[in-house]
Amino acid sequence: METERRIFAVSEINQYIKALLEDEPTLQEVYIRGEVSNYRISPPGHHYFTLKDAEGAIRCVLFRGNAGMLRFRPENGMKVIARGQISVFLRDGAYQLRCTALSPDGVGDLHVAFEQLKEKLWREGLFDPAHKKPLPPYPERIALITSGTGAAVHDMIRVIRRRWPLVTLVVLPVRVQGVEAPPEIVGAIRYANRWHVADLIITGRGGGSIEDLWAFNDERVARAIYASEIPVISAVGHEPDVTIADFVADVRAATPSHAGEIAVPDRGEQLERLQSLRAAMTKGERKRLELLGQRLRALAQKRALTDPAAFLQDKRLLLDYTQRNLAHAAAARLAAPRQSLGALAASLDALSPLRVLGRGYAIVSGGDGTALRSVRETGAGEQVTVTLEDGRLRCTVDQTEEERIYDGEKKL
Repeated sequence: METERRIFAVSEINQYIKALLEDEPTLQEVYIRGEVSNYRISPPGHHYFTLKDAEGAIRCVLFRGNAGMLRFRPENGMKVIARGQISVFLRDGAYQLRCTALSPDGVGDLHVAFEQLKEKLWREGLFDPAHKKPLPPYPERIALITSGTGAAVHDMIRVIRRRWPLVTLVVLPVRVQGVEAPPEIVGAIRYANRWHVADLIITGRGGGSIEDLWAFNDERVARAIYASEIPVISAVGHEPDVTIADFVADVRAATPSHAGEIAVPDRGEQLERLQSLRAAMTKGERKRLELLGQRLRALAQKRALTDPAAFLQDKRLLLDYTQRNLAHAAAARLAAPRQSLGALAASLDALSPLRVLGRGYAIVSGGDGTALRSVRETGAGEQVTVTLEDGRLRCTVDQTEEERIYDGEKKL
């Protein structure tokens, strides 16, 4: 008798294969090396991508909980090593790698995260030298944002006190390592700015591994330093150590001790400078007094001081000379008008009616005293007055005879 064959539903066979794969010990924790492609993040926060090499590809998913543990951002084309479990996606019947961890192939994930954040902030302009603020030459208060018990804070206090005892130091203790460190550092920087506790900030810590220094590679710390209105000196680790905070800060110090040297002037150097300025000022004042003495001696030898009477005599002679010049100028100024006046007087005299009377002529006036110019202005029997050089005649007109005696330049 033939055995009855079992017919599976699609979902049943997918579930069967899923159980086989997930029960296989070798596939429960597998490491796969490949190149990331088709990388995307879904709205809920899950990461989907494909791992491929020259001969094949496998679909991968990194759920949001595990993705939050990443210290770098995966990108298409990046070589990675993925750790996870082989499983089956029941809806499509396709097997996939359910990732629990992801790391760059060949380099540490912290190094990749550092370079990615560095590139991102550089493109946003957080490293632009134009944004960096100058340090105050003589700070009055300095805020030290670092561990309150570490060697770094003691090194900075010692160096600053030795170089410039006048400054006031304000220590804002924070954690400088661990997941709590970045928000504490950010909070201290914002507190210093909000309450203006200092005119200069130094933040940093002593040396350590990249993991130990990672708080100063945090994006939140970088943006807090960039937003600070108070100048910031970054002093993280030793000379070879470089963090994101170093790029964003206004000034980078190689070590915490070096930050103390940068932050304040040296008391000895300033004292030497003051002594040099005092010597230069003393020399300058002596030179100025010497020149003033020479000028005073030269003035003392002036004739106005040695013989005041002679000075007055010179001025008196100058006054006489000026007076003569003014008199001559006035006389010359009046001579021309006098001559002109004489010529005008002569012209007027020549035109005077009295001058005409002296030559034997007479002026005949009517009864109203108006000079008669025509025989038609009077008549027989009217009284007229004849004015001569030495008197007047009162006459009566017997008769008038009209005759043209003179017409312009022509006699008739």
